[in-house]
Amino acid sequence: MNQIVDLRSDTVTRPTVEMRAAMLAAPLGDDVFGDDPSVNALQDRIADMLGFESALFMASGTQSNLCGILSHCQRGDEYLVGQMAHCYRWEGGGAAVFGSVQPQPLVNQPDGSLALDDITAAIKPDDPHFARTRLLALENTWQGRLLPMEYMQQATRLARSKGLACHLDGARLFNAAVRQAENSETTPQNEAARIAGCFDSVSVCFSKGLGAPVGSALCGTRELVARARRIRKMAGGGMRQAGMLAAAANHALDHNVQRMTQDHLLARTLADGLAGIEGLQPEAPQTNILFAELTGSARERGPELVKFLLDRNILITGSRQLRFVTHLDVDATGIARTVAAIRTFFGR
Repeated sequence: MNQIVDLRSDTVTRPTVEMRAAMLAAPLGDDVFGDDPSVNALQDRIADMLGFESALFMASGTQSNLCGILSHCQRGDEYLVGQMAHCYRWEGGGAAVFGSVQPQPLVNQPDGSLALDDITAAIKPDDPHFARTRLLALENTWQGRLLPMEYMQQATRLARSKGLACHLDGARLFNAAVRQAENSETTPQNEAARIAGCFDSVSVCFSKGLGAPVGSALCGTRELVARARRIRKMAGGGMRQAGMLAAAANHALDHNVQRMTQDHLLARTLADGLAGIEGLQPEAPQTNILFAELTGSARERGPELVKFLLDRNILITGSRQLRFVTHLDVDATGIARTVAAIRTFFGR
């Protein structure tokens, strides 16, 4: 039987043998008491890497975004966010449910940005009829697309001129940094710090392209992270001997940043392989996420295609728009199998 080619998400990666060894060897303590050395080392490392005073290890990116937003905002406040942003659309409405913080969704532009005029127009006046606008939340990468550096600088400068703080959902920050480094001929570490430097807080995920099994970190000032620690505790996020998970994240930072170029290359290889199929229109991927639109008479065949691929141990998501995500558990052979299977489906 063919091995499974799992293109549903980069969250499905398994720890490598070397990562498992690092986890088993990790010195442990009790993170709620603040004395797990592996967690403390990771927090210090990611804060220093991205140019912040402090960081807090979290169970997930959803938890990290929630604690970040609630650390910036109080009850009756609001944050400006993209209509298709993860922290608005796919995180269960946590800021509103748990913090009584209102999201003000704005239309995402095709590159994931929010139009500067839309941001300006959405900021409420100081009037008791309105929620208090306190925060701008952006996402990079957004659906696999890079936010342009110049745009992030402009948007955060605008927000601060209006008295707003700025938060980045950087779940795939290192995918953005790797691609940006290719364009600027610098290093991913340098570009990650440049991106993060635009924001007052950043949530960065270790369990997507970096390949750790669990975890994200919220980076910010010492004061913001202290508030976030209290919120994390209320949200049930106080983990005890979490150093085994932190060790996996540290290993990922050591070994799995630069290798993301391979994921990006495989996404482009997949897009090239799907080009020219009648009824399927793949986009040009910028990082590790590829979207392909079903068109014409094939528009309603998405579920049939997903089932056809599943029967061949190839996993994807989507219906009229298909989504493929490359990661460290996908190789060139798996991409070739996927292309061949999809061409067989459309050739029937």
